[in-house]
Amino acid sequence: MNGGDGGEVAAAPSAGPPPPLEWKFSQVFGERTAGEEVQEVDIISAIEFDKIGDHLATGDRGGRVVLFERTDTKEHGGSRRDLERMDYPVSRHPEFRYKTEFQSHEPEFDYLKSLEIEEKINKIRWCQTANGALFLLSTNDKTIKFWKVQEKKVKKISEMNIDPSKAVGNCSASSSSVSSSPKPYLANGGYPDRSYSCLSNDVTFPPGGIPSLRLPVVTSTETSLVARCRRVYAHAHDYHINSISNNSDGETFISADDLRINLWNLEISNQSFNIVDVKPANMEDLTEVITSAEFHPTHCNMLGYSSSKGSIRLIDLRQSALCDSHSKLFEEQEAPGSRSFFTEIIASISDIKFAKDGRYILSRDYMTLKLWDINMDSGPVATLQVHEYLRPKLCDLYENDSIFDKFECCLSGDGLRVATGSYSNLFRVFGCTTGSTEATTLEASKNPMRRQVQTPSRPSRSLSSSLTRVVRRGSESPGVDANGNSYDFTTKLLHLAWHPTENSIACAAANSLYMYYA
Repeated sequence: MNGGDGGEVAAAPSAGPPPPLEWKFSQVFGERTAGEEVQEVDIISAIEFDKIGDHLATGDRGGRVVLFERTDTKEHGGSRRDLERMDYPVSRHPEFRYKTEFQSHEPEFDYLKSLEIEEKINKIRWCQTANGALFLLSTNDKTIKFWKVQEKKVKKISEMNIDPSKAVGNCSASSSSVSSSPKPYLANGGYPDRSYSCLSNDVTFPPGGIPSLRLPVVTSTETSLVARCRRVYAHAHDYHINSISNNSDGETFISADDLRINLWNLEISNQSFNIVDVKPANMEDLTEVITSAEFHPTHCNMLGYSSSKGSIRLIDLRQSALCDSHSKLFEEQEAPGSRSFFTEIIASISDIKFAKDGRYILSRDYMTLKLWDINMDSGPVATLQVHEYLRPKLCDLYENDSIFDKFECCLSGDGLRVATGSYSNLFRVFGCTTGSTEATTLEASKNPMRRQVQTPSRPSRSLSSSLTRVVRRGSESPGVDANGNSYDFTTKLLHLAWHPTENSIACAAANSLYMYYA
């Protein structure tokens, strides 16, 4: 995806599309033992890499945010590309370790509406780092918070005049307990608690007195990570927040609920501008809602939002203050005679993502991934079918509410591949270059390739001489997964993220975070 003018889905090498990647297990955090009951509050509800891929954040239904940091490039510092240029031995894949966690949101109760607001983290977005501190936005259904995570040095007083552990006399018993006690020192080497004051009175001084007076020295050898909530952006949404997205200008961000999109300045928490409002004068006339919204990665004046009718609207903030009218509309025309009771439900887009260069938009509806070229609004340039074998089961999925599950999607940093989740803890990786037939099925386990089957590609009608719409399907057998096992609708892989610079994917299976590389 080089954003050229040729209308290609992506810039492919002259030799053809790249070969399919072979995915390998890298790490797992919070792995469950066989038969272990999963606590509802521990289920992961959001995953996000930062812009350079050195940190990863997850949010869960218990309102906690957990941060992980990359370890395989830290020893020498610098990016992987710099290390390769300097001939440093580089680890074969990104490795992360637990960094810290903090309680981002607590359960609340809206007394005016008699509504319980759960603490579940809906979205996390990283902001620009400054002075070695990490900044991120996290949101639940109603309230967005701006967090600063920074290493603080723990200060201790050392080089006392008298070493309490060597003191003798009437107070030897208490002095031994003093040496292991965490109680704070006073400036003169004593302790604030009276029970410890015997040190200053009953200590036996060495013969000849103390040769020199040493002033106490403050040292800071240990560091601890401290998360501080810098701002709270509240009371701006009547409906549940489904998206937050920060702007490339580094100063503003948007938050979206079912009917409105608000624009915020990071520095101002008591005021926001409503830039999109799709609420009709009469709520009975409501036909569609906003499902996801994201800023363009490089143009600070552009953002896109998706709807429950399967359309994506691109708006330009330069056109007007209230952007109810869009500058571009992307939607696929319905094939005649294909309409059913489920058509509108499965057309609802659950997630959209811009490609890194901003030329393409990836959208996920219930059955498919669609790739859109922002310069071509006649239809998607590729349609990738995630779990077509579920189509005969739509009635069952409607009965158990699974048809309303909201799956996320992601693109690789180079724009050559896309990924999204499915049921039975499976996720799919597709190649999206012209002519690519890559369609890999992986399982969120220590053996990701065990469900792998060869998936046929089926190109559909030609759109133009230079561009073909591609439709690729998974296994066609109804009601079973790619390996012939019965499908499990209770284990769903909703959340995943692709490392911004490397072929590495982090995905959430219930309370476990799995990481893979290729």
